[in-house]
Amino acid sequence: MPDRETPSRGVHEVRPPRTAVVTGAARGIGRAIAARLAVEGVRVVVNDVDADALEQTAAEIGARPVAGDAASTVGVDRLVDRALDEFRDLGGIDLFVANAGITSGAGLDADDDDWARLLEVNLLSQVRAARRLVPLWLESGAGRLVLTASAAGLLTMLGDLPYSVSKHGSVALAEWLAATYRHRGIVVQAVCPLGVDTRILGAAGPLKDLLTRDGTLSPEEVAESVWQALQGDSVHILPHPSVRQYYAGRAADPDAWLGGMSRIQQRLEREQP
Repeated sequence: MPDRETPSRGVHEVRPPRTAVVTGAARGIGRAIAARLAVEGVRVVVNDVDADALEQTAAEIGARPVAGDAASTVGVDRLVDRALDEFRDLGGIDLFVANAGITSGAGLDADDDDWARLLEVNLLSQVRAARRLVPLWLESGAGRLVLTASAAGLLTMLGDLPYSVSKHGSVALAEWLAATYRHRGIVVQAVCPLGVDTRILGAAGPLKDLLTRDGTLSPEEVAESVWQALQGDSVHILPHPSVRQYYAGRAADPDAWLGGMSRIQQRLEREQP
């Protein structure tokens, strides 16, 4: 049980970042976050597997591109090493935004390759970043890790089992890291939006109406929510305020909440051609 005598918030000074690394930054939410940081004067390194699109993004927003796969241990090490070299005059990496993510569109029919791919990109890439960065931040006394999860990580994602499980893992990772290292100056946050106008939403098919029932945000609006959250240390960043209500309802009565999700699933099945 939590120690009620120990404050859970405000146990360290929140410092604005001077340097940042953003993965999955060639387009979408990652690009918007990197651009928002750059506008605020943060020196940014951007990363993506799409080297051509990354080069264009970097040129447009004034960031340094480091193309490559940030999901693998080798890829994370290369990215962190390049960023440390880039930021040497400013003391290192203040902020790492682990934004890269993919979907599968599969349920129990997802094969082992589907699971491996989703877990590598959506979750293990974040674990590997934390494994590399947290020791550096413990030594310096400060650092911030922002994980792009999803409302699916607090609720669930009908129609995509590997995605839902991987995003629950991202939220669990953020919460564990926050509980373990918050008092030592490390801030960890998970971004959990609903529908955002990205390629992932465009490929959502019949789920698109469900994901956008509370409105569709632009990547720039999500980036603004992230920027505002960087002024504090709340673990859950909720660009759609309604997610907080859904999450509370789920916790208060899980069976009732799952019953409602089951009814939505049945409706989706009826509407399928």
